[in-house]
Amino acid sequence: MTKTLTMDKPDDRRRLDHMAQAVIGKPLDRPDGPLKVSGTAPYAAEYEIENCAHGVLLRAATMGTVKSLNRAKIEALPGVLGVFSSDEFLRNPAQGMAGEAPVQGVGEVAYVGEVIGLVVAETFEQARHASYAFAPEIEPAGHIVDPEAVEPEPQDSEAVDQGDLAGAMRDASHSVDVVYRTEGHAAAAMEPHASIAVWDGPKLTLYGAYQMLKFNRKELADSLGLDEADVRIVSRYVGGGFGSKLGISQEGIAAAVAARGLGRPVSVVMTRQQVFESIMRRTETKQHMRLAADAEGRLTGLGHESLISNLPDEEFAEPVPQSTHFLYGGENRKISLNVARIHRPAAGSVRAPGEAVGMPVLENAMDELAHAVGIDPVELRKKNLPECHPETGIPFGTRKYAECMDEGAKRFGWADRNRVPGGLREGEWLIGHGMAGASRVNMTETAKARVTLSANGTATVETDMTDIGTGSYTVLGQVAAEMLGLDPAKVEVKLGDTDLPPGSGSGGSIGASSCGSAVFLACEDVRTQICEALGCEEADLTLKDGEAVTGNRRMSLADALGADELTGEGEFNPGETSEDYAQAGYGAYFCEVAVNSVTGETRVRRMLGVYAAGRILNEKTARSQCLGGMTWGIGTALTEELVHDERNGKIVNRDLAEYHVPVNLDVPQLNVVFLEEREDAACPIQSKGIGELGFCGAAGAITNAIYNATGVRVRDYPVTLDKLLAGLPD
Repeated sequence: MTKTLTMDKPDDRRRLDHMAQAVIGKPLDRPDGPLKVSGTAPYAAEYEIENCAHGVLLRAATMGTVKSLNRAKIEALPGVLGVFSSDEFLRNPAQGMAGEAPVQGVGEVAYVGEVIGLVVAETFEQARHASYAFAPEIEPAGHIVDPEAVEPEPQDSEAVDQGDLAGAMRDASHSVDVVYRTEGHAAAAMEPHASIAVWDGPKLTLYGAYQMLKFNRKELADSLGLDEADVRIVSRYVGGGFGSKLGISQEGIAAAVAARGLGRPVSVVMTRQQVFESIMRRTETKQHMRLAADAEGRLTGLGHESLISNLPDEEFAEPVPQSTHFLYGGENRKISLNVARIHRPAAGSVRAPGEAVGMPVLENAMDELAHAVGIDPVELRKKNLPECHPETGIPFGTRKYAECMDEGAKRFGWADRNRVPGGLREGEWLIGHGMAGASRVNMTETAKARVTLSANGTATVETDMTDIGTGSYTVLGQVAAEMLGLDPAKVEVKLGDTDLPPGSGSGGSIGASSCGSAVFLACEDVRTQICEALGCEEADLTLKDGEAVTGNRRMSLADALGADELTGEGEFNPGETSEDYAQAGYGAYFCEVAVNSVTGETRVRRMLGVYAAGRILNEKTARSQCLGGMTWGIGTALTEELVHDERNGKIVNRDLAEYHVPVNLDVPQLNVVFLEEREDAACPIQSKGIGELGFCGAAGAITNAIYNATGVRVRDYPVTLDKLLAGLPD
């Protein structure tokens, strides 16, 4: 019988604090690490499938109506097995957690680079060669590609108009009224999107690179008109996702259609350019920030009005002001989100949608206000922390934002920072210091797991949760090891297969808390069964090092179980606590930069991030997530931007040679600190999301430091040297 918990009230038992094995939180190595570094972990395109043909996607170079694919020339080439196109093909991937097919059909091309066909051949090289001959006939259509050239659609879900912001701005002792812009971003995961489709009669197995399998299964079935029970997805190892693999994507459907037509397996792997052009981008933003404050710097008004873009018919809207709603006070508020419907590739979730671009700009505006008031930026933020959610009045969950700032300031040496913009120099280098807050809403999702304890003292954890490089294999094994009193090496974790109980999936920083809670509940079920066998109360049972202790009895698990094998199942569901408490993870960044006064080059010299995210389940994997997040912050601040051709919206810098992510020399020593915390309202293991929190606001600390170094306030991200040069001192 499944043990089910719905979070309708906080769980303050904190059972993981009282278990005896003491492995939770420890920086354990990843059990999948040796497989990955030795090349023996099979990624999506690496499963050895007999008689597998190879496909290459065919894309449109212009927008308009497809008249003909001109198949004959391609089909005559050596090794070609067929050219496929279908109304089942996807315009773009499904959005995260959609659970249904996205827009389908290839008759109308909505953006440059849209997939409209697939050529399949005996070998990949033959298919690629054939793709070069693709010359479809498309009747061109003119579409608007500039987000500021159309009337946007308001998103009511983000709209707040509280009090009189205009009046607050008029009466303010100090105010900020500025516009910031951020450019679009690509997820650019190391592993490109790939799928192998295998049919067995009416049943389809897809080996793919996906993040949220229980949703992806529904999307795949819906796209092909199949019963969900006839679809299986296998995604045991994923080489990064960052949101780009949340939904079923074009190569998966194309592979399935072709495999069905040919009666043999088909593999389709996207090129890097195809990923950039046809997989989700993060939208560009235009953000109008208004802050009104009294003479002491207390906010009386806050405005955050954002413009984003997406294709027509796409429901996703980057929630830019997501943390603005609750992070700071101010009784007069105007927050809005508007979507421009244009014909660039679809916008969707890229790591930390909303806060990734909203938090840096909010923190830039707060820095501007601190300078206007003449107050320490840390003190300004602490002065403006609301006692409850400033728009809804609900209480906060755990909130150690002030503690993160205080700890970070102490460790960084904030008291010794440069206090005069442009006032600290080392030769031709201008030195600056900046800080910013971090905030990311905390979410969970329904998840199920199965745990089997064997008489030989080993356990198996099963759920279709994925590991996209974040450490799911490690953390879920630790939860089970802690609850069952086992060495983590004796816990096998099986993930990434829809034949297993449906987990939450990886996305929105929900995985560890949601699936970890399901594993926790399944282990509670197993512990109850052990107690039934031993005739004791569960509160009196201690499991440690493969032994069971109750009262004055101590025995091995083998003796306790006999020849039996115990299986427990757990189901975790979010509940009323997600509405009753404003839950978020918090943090603070402190940064030192050097800006060359001659060339405008910016170098990040040191950076510290201090975070409070509930219980840290594995210090090493959590730290790695924050290191990666801070590195993303460097990219957002200094280098990363999608460049679109103004004539047709085509992404110009469509590979890693031209889309500049930070490399080793761009990244200094990064320091990560976690504060001790438990979030009882989140889940029974008291954790909160960490994978995205590590990124949210990081870019703001860097750009604030650039201003501190130079006295030049650049409000267009990224801060490339051409935007700095004109304002640099002689």
